[in-house]
Amino acid sequence: MDVTGKNGIRKRLVDAWNELQEKENSPYRARAVILPGSADLQRSQLLAALQSGSANYDIVNLDVTWVAEFAAAGLIRELPREYADDGDILDKVATTARWKGKVYAAPYNSDVGLLYFRRDYLVDGAGIDEKKLESPAGKRTSWGDVASLMDAVDAWARVDKSDKSKNYRSAWTSQLSAYEGLTVNGTEAFASAGVRLTDEDGRYSASPEQLEKGVAEFRRRTTSSHTLEDAFESDEAGTLKDFAEGRTAFLRHWPYAYRTLHAALGNGKLGVAPLPGAVLGGQNLAVAANPAMPEARVKKALELVRFLTDKTSERCLLDAGFAATRTSAYTDSAVSCDDRRAGPTATARSEGTSGDMPRDKTQRPLYARGTLLPALEAAALRPRTPLYGAFTHAFTAELSRLHTSPTSRSVSDKDFAKELDAALRKVLPSG
Repeated sequence: MDVTGKNGIRKRLVDAWNELQEKENSPYRARAVILPGSADLQRSQLLAALQSGSANYDIVNLDVTWVAEFAAAGLIRELPREYADDGDILDKVATTARWKGKVYAAPYNSDVGLLYFRRDYLVDGAGIDEKKLESPAGKRTSWGDVASLMDAVDAWARVDKSDKSKNYRSAWTSQLSAYEGLTVNGTEAFASAGVRLTDEDGRYSASPEQLEKGVAEFRRRTTSSHTLEDAFESDEAGTLKDFAEGRTAFLRHWPYAYRTLHAALGNGKLGVAPLPGAVLGGQNLAVAANPAMPEARVKKALELVRFLTDKTSERCLLDAGFAATRTSAYTDSAVSCDDRRAGPTATARSEGTSGDMPRDKTQRPLYARGTLLPALEAAALRPRTPLYGAFTHAFTAELSRLHTSPTSRSVSDKDFAKELDAALRKVLPSG
């Protein structure tokens, strides 16, 4: 899915490559195929197509959690190391393109959880000093720091008699329905507690004692009075709507939400900061391992992957609202999105203006260097395993019981951790 719209940046990058092929009298043209359905359904469709030896897809756009599975199954080709290890790609992002020490993909766009907040509630309503809001923007912010701000907003909303707080219901919302959003929120809580669930080879590496810390942190984030009740049945769209309409003061969401929220709220009401314990998301490009693919076609596929992930394309992706995978996209003044690849959403605007989103003097999104880049650099990795599908199903099923089962809600952190440990050991190999 291209979150930047119907004629979004991904399509424009492919169109730009096709224009180059035409100028070079090359017979090759690329076409982006958008798969229907949820992420799980798209994964199943890609697996089926590549396992059948279908020639329909030369390049596949994989969620970063799928790379290990597709590589271990021999469905994607090993790539030259420089496709992930060229010194410019962010270190943790590059890790998502490797499996068993080999490179199988090129990072296309990254993703990381961010903490959005309503300045109109925190500053204008609760009277919180602007300087205190600088703390959530720091890399080492804890959930305790955020919770103290939530307490202040809750206290204000309880006594406020003006129209400002009439829509307010709870301090924060996130994607806690039983799908990948819950897995992400769970792994973010566990990462904040210092819990690592798998090792580099995909083996289960946690202990019940470690899991207990993660369970406690997850409960602290989600079962407190701070959490909007609707969050437990919400996804990205639902939580975005609740926050924009003022039902919460805080929102955990992805970078692409920044443009939408800014359009709805403007500079005065919207703030954004790194999220404590955030994990990486994103997509990587891989080349199908179909042995029937002619060598000339393989060469062109590699060329297209290189084009779509080079410095210019990554800057275009950043300008359009994605999280870029390259440091240069955020910091190098010589790197820009050229006219051939740019589109209406990447046109220059004055610093801090509305209409598109605030941009700095180099026309990057205003929050990109000071907030998004540090968030990506500090982010944790989700479990990397060829059995990620089985892991996420088991992990989500267990965590969802904490808000759907009265029995589970009353279980101690220690006992619940033992149950989670047993469930994960059933689906993951252990060392």
